[in-house]
Amino acid sequence: MITLNYPLLKPVRILLLPFSLVYGFIVIVRNWLFDKNILRSASFNLPLICIGNLSVGGTGKSPMVEFLIEKLQQPFRIAVLSRGYKRKTKGYALATDRSTALEIGDEPMQFFNKFPGLTVAVGEERVVAIPQLLHDKPDTQVILLDDAFQHRSVRAGFNILLTDYYNLYTRDWFLPTGDLRDRPGSARRAQLIVVTKCPPDLSLVEKTRITKEIKPLPGQPVFFSAISYGRPYQLITRKPWMATKATEVLLVTGIANPGPLKKHLEETFNGYDELAFSDHHIFTIDDLNYILKKFNQSPSTEKIILTTEKDAVRLQKFAQQLRDLPVFVIPIQPVFLFHEENQFTRLITTFIQEFPDQS
Repeated sequence: MITLNYPLLKPVRILLLPFSLVYGFIVIVRNWLFDKNILRSASFNLPLICIGNLSVGGTGKSPMVEFLIEKLQQPFRIAVLSRGYKRKTKGYALATDRSTALEIGDEPMQFFNKFPGLTVAVGEERVVAIPQLLHDKPDTQVILLDDAFQHRSVRAGFNILLTDYYNLYTRDWFLPTGDLRDRPGSARRAQLIVVTKCPPDLSLVEKTRITKEIKPLPGQPVFFSAISYGRPYQLITRKPWMATKATEVLLVTGIANPGPLKKHLEETFNGYDELAFSDHHIFTIDDLNYILKKFNQSPSTEKIILTTEKDAVRLQKFAQQLRDLPVFVIPIQPVFLFHEENQFTRLITTFIQEFPDQS
């Protein structure tokens, strides 16, 4: 049973409540059909690890995927399979050195660029894409399914469910009134839950309170993570840059939830300006000219353009125009609170090692 938490909803979205009821009914019926095996899920004889959420965007899936890549790629031969949201192509595609964000999507392109040698593929129908990926890379031992929790046509052996500390799925409602694309009860399919984007100083009392609110199943651990921002580096040359508080920053974003980054900038710099585009925005030459015009309007001699890693892959096509400009990218990674990173990692590696067909 869901309680509609009106304070969390924008007033204009409450007017869309009838559409949310219809959408919610469809989601509930679809899940029931899968639960009763009327609609069937395909299984594969290798470890599939799904990283997803119940809402639309902004819960930190990409940083979590990168965290898992870093932890798993040394002992295992892993691959990442994503839908390739907002790409200009259709069907299955394997990332290569000639791939672009327009062809495979910004997040898969980010993974491919950041981790040399990593197998990255995209495909809307994962039940079709997985066999194709294994045909192309037959030595693959583990597949990370990016943003696939609600796609039940494939049964993952291990599901990692993410929920934003500031917008827990327990307090949300179905689209378009809220942000839920799946029912809160679907959380029981997860092997573990991670509350992301927590305050770094989250107390044990607050941790306990949220865990009780989530009501995990017996044996379903709940972890808590915060965001850690790394040292910015130049977009093209990747040369690192040391931030100074006096630097004037023009923040350029096209992500679902820039709130935590903006809070970080407020704490790091004296002030900043922002150009916010829609999530997964594909930058055009007109956008670039507007960004540069805004940047050049500042009289400061100590100024930079700052963007996210996800946005950076969509700005790479303007390498020639941006090579000699102070355009910097700020990396991000999750940090587990309460010294529970090892426990989190151990649960996943144990699943892989104990998988029936995994040598």
